[in-house]
Amino acid sequence: MINTILLAINNYNFLYICDNRKIMNTQELLLKTIRDIIPSDTSLIDAIASVLDISYDASHRRVSLKSKFSIEETVCLCNFYKISMDSMFGNKNNVVFSQTKEVKSIDDLILYFKDSVSYLQEFKNTDATLYYSAKDIPLFYTIGGSLLSKFKLYVWLNLLLGKESITPFEKFHLNQNLFQYTLELQSIYQDVSIHEIWNDTTINSSIQQIFYFFEAGLVTQENAILLYEDIKNILQEIEDKCSKNSKNYHLYYNELLILNNNVLIKNQQISKLFVPYTMLGYFITSDLYTTKNAAVYFADQLKNSKSLNLSGTKDRKMFFNKAHQKIEYYIQRINNHFSIDF
Repeated sequence: MINTILLAINNYNFLYICDNRKIMNTQELLLKTIRDIIPSDTSLIDAIASVLDISYDASHRRVSLKSKFSIEETVCLCNFYKISMDSMFGNKNNVVFSQTKEVKSIDDLILYFKDSVSYLQEFKNTDATLYYSAKDIPLFYTIGGSLLSKFKLYVWLNLLLGKESITPFEKFHLNQNLFQYTLELQSIYQDVSIHEIWNDTTINSSIQQIFYFFEAGLVTQENAILLYEDIKNILQEIEDKCSKNSKNYHLYYNELLILNNNVLIKNQQISKLFVPYTMLGYFITSDLYTTKNAAVYFADQLKNSKSLNLSGTKDRKMFFNKAHQKIEYYIQRINNHFSIDF
């Protein structure tokens, strides 16, 4: 039976899953991969010397295979060039993932968004394309300066921390550093070409959360209705972009696909796949084989979905009207809440 090994490498938070089969010498493969990444007019020897902070001669010996990379040097090169280490083992069924910060406190949440910015920063101003399988309203809509963004942070913190006693929403104060990082993340999202897949349940989680905390007495009636108005504003903004067939925004409606919040972002040089495993937790990989397969999968799903950019007004209105009707239903429940005769 194959023995599975989970190996953590230094403090890079990498997870590698491998088996006990013989590992081949992969220095040539690593060098070839780096050659494909760096500009054609850049010397491989100079590039290796710069990243590893070694002399030209020492780099030449490694490039000419007269010397071997140490484990530390291999990790350094893979991190710098965003190369998945599974490629060094020649097994496409094994993939290396980095992992987002586990959120156990407000400081962890700040670091989570700070790291998220760093994961995506390299795609800013690069003609990148982002694909989002939207099980929930995409994170990028529910961060920033709105009341809804504050509420979502409130929900995430309370659900992730698992507190028995929860402070009312109106007493929740937003950390300024947290707010800044969410704005930076939002700006990156607005800078790339977006392809989102939604279905009839995408808004369900958010509208149910608002009603849950309202019924629990943790959100006032006034704020609950304002939160629903924020979601309606998001829908209206998206509908407007669809009706104008915005060049950088494409929304697709899929009636059958079970969405999962997977995110793929790529440009001509690099790509990253984000796979959720908890409410905010994601595994992240830049593995070429995996991200190519993910791109093919997304392309197939787009073919099987209805473009709300290119659809007629009737189809588009039917989708958004159905979402607005759900919200109105919950607003009506809130308005009727205090008139119920007990």
